[in-house]
Amino acid sequence: MLVFSDLSLRRGSKELLTQTTFSIHPGQRVGLTGANGTGKSTLISLIRGEIGADSGNFSRPPNWILAHVKQETPSSSQSALDYALEGDAEYVTLKKELDHAEGVRLGELHAKLDAIDGYTIESRAATLLHGLGFKPAEIRNPVSSFSGGWRMRLNLAQALMCRSDLLLLDEPTNHLDLDAVIWLQEWLKSYRGTLILISHDREFLDDICTQIAHIEQGRLTLYTGNYSTFEITRAERLAQQQSAYEKQKREREHIQSYVDRFRAQATKARQAQSRLKALERMEAIAPAHVDSPFNFSFREPEKLPDRLLHIKEVNLGYGEKRIINQVELQILPSDRIGLIGPNGAGKSTLIKFLAGKLKEQGGIYWQAQDLKIGYFAQHQLEQLNPNESPLQHLRNLDKQAREQDLRNYLGGFAFHGARVEEAVAPFSGGEKARLALALLIYQRPNLLLLDEPTNHLDLEMRLALSMALQAFAGAMVIVSHDCHMLKTVTDKLILVDSGKATEFEGDLEDYAVWLQNRFKQEELESNPLANTPVINAQSSAARKDQRRESAEKRKRLQPLKNKVDKLEKQMATLQQKKSQLETQLGDSDLYAEAKKELLKQVLLDKANIDAELENVEMEWMEVLEEYEIAQAED
Repeated sequence: MLVFSDLSLRRGSKELLTQTTFSIHPGQRVGLTGANGTGKSTLISLIRGEIGADSGNFSRPPNWILAHVKQETPSSSQSALDYALEGDAEYVTLKKELDHAEGVRLGELHAKLDAIDGYTIESRAATLLHGLGFKPAEIRNPVSSFSGGWRMRLNLAQALMCRSDLLLLDEPTNHLDLDAVIWLQEWLKSYRGTLILISHDREFLDDICTQIAHIEQGRLTLYTGNYSTFEITRAERLAQQQSAYEKQKREREHIQSYVDRFRAQATKARQAQSRLKALERMEAIAPAHVDSPFNFSFREPEKLPDRLLHIKEVNLGYGEKRIINQVELQILPSDRIGLIGPNGAGKSTLIKFLAGKLKEQGGIYWQAQDLKIGYFAQHQLEQLNPNESPLQHLRNLDKQAREQDLRNYLGGFAFHGARVEEAVAPFSGGEKARLALALLIYQRPNLLLLDEPTNHLDLEMRLALSMALQAFAGAMVIVSHDCHMLKTVTDKLILVDSGKATEFEGDLEDYAVWLQNRFKQEELESNPLANTPVINAQSSAARKDQRRESAEKRKRLQPLKNKVDKLEKQMATLQQKKSQLETQLGDSDLYAEAKKELLKQVLLDKANIDAELENVEMEWMEVLEEYEIAQAED
């Protein structure tokens, strides 16, 4: 096991860990967490043997094979497949010896190759590369033909191919899309060795880790359980402090307002229930973040039209190349849309078009006169002026504001003191992303378009952004590989796949199942290294049985499903009536003395509608829960 005894670590003059003692046992999957700069990556460097302890001791079994993701970007003429295979050092050595071996030695080497499953290793490597997003036709391409982000995926593939006892991963999802994140999540859950993982994706940590090692104030504390368990345990400790208690109380009240607002607008089934559960979980874990350095919210948009965008039969692409066909989409102020789909299918293309950065190739495009778009993509970071400070950037947007007000606003994004006046050139990726978001939020958009907004953001900033988005009054379209972000801020998913953009009937759990089925089918049909004829024959029979079972299950659940659908239609009708009455109440003429009786009637109708809507929503939630339990038990 890994043993840390009275360990102290420094980086320059800063002490990161002070006399820390803990142990990590074989087979444990440990999430290493803590604010940026607390020493997570430095501890990984110690484990890898790159640095020594300033005092104290660290030991690991000498025979353990260690795997990690290289940070340098490779560029070579060898194929992606061969590069991934190099992760298994024993296999590479045996292959080299086989090229020159004869006689008895040749037989011994073949026996060793068989013992490590060397005859199936290319097929396994191809499957792994497919899971990380490489198309079957690409795995024979040279490493030098891939971009930097894809070469980092190759480094990850090489680390996963290693038959290691200890796997060290520092932000492995940074260069992945949602599909690859979901695949990697499943792969790591079945990893048999010891895993130490640094990640800012709470859903990823939750699903994989059995322990959380949290660093704060120079101490490392090891918590048993996943990240959610850690948050609750830490919250209980913090709640014992009076100063934490008051802030915790306000935080819970703030989150409860989100839940109440969401209950009143629920018009979807699985997505709505999933999001409501996520919000209730946020209420439970909020006290663990009372010391978060971030505190911001979206200001009300200056204008909020009834309809923001409407596109019909729109085709999108670049030059003569068509990416998406016949897109039909209407965006209303209450819409919270998540774009999902395979890498390269066109999610970023669609969001660029919505942002006005790409012209349609055909179709009808309409936008409200008062539409104000807030667009965040990674290139926004490059548009920051490296010679200007955060304060100057904000001043450029609002020359009339008081300097103290601007400083207070930037403080909500953890820019304090002299930091607000420093040039942004040396800022980290996370600091630049925070500043870009701060500038976007300040402009009070009524439509947010977010393309991977969580890249470079730590756990605390991601949570703060999720909570701020919950209270945002406008509409939002988001692409993100952070499952927790998608679950907590969206209530509708649009699947971009095979040249189409259509609403996905389900939540992210359903999408994960959809991905797994798609992955298996692609493996059977496209993996040139797989023995497809027999497998496909077996798969065909299995699929026929599965279709029959699914049909029988749908038939059994249909009465409950019909009831859920009926209640949803009732809610939609009541919501429409409620909106009409609210519009009437917003008319100043209604409050004239001559219309006193009419006003009374409208107020009475509004009260009746509100009461009826609340009753229908409660019944809907009960029936929906019954339906989901029946689905799980069936």
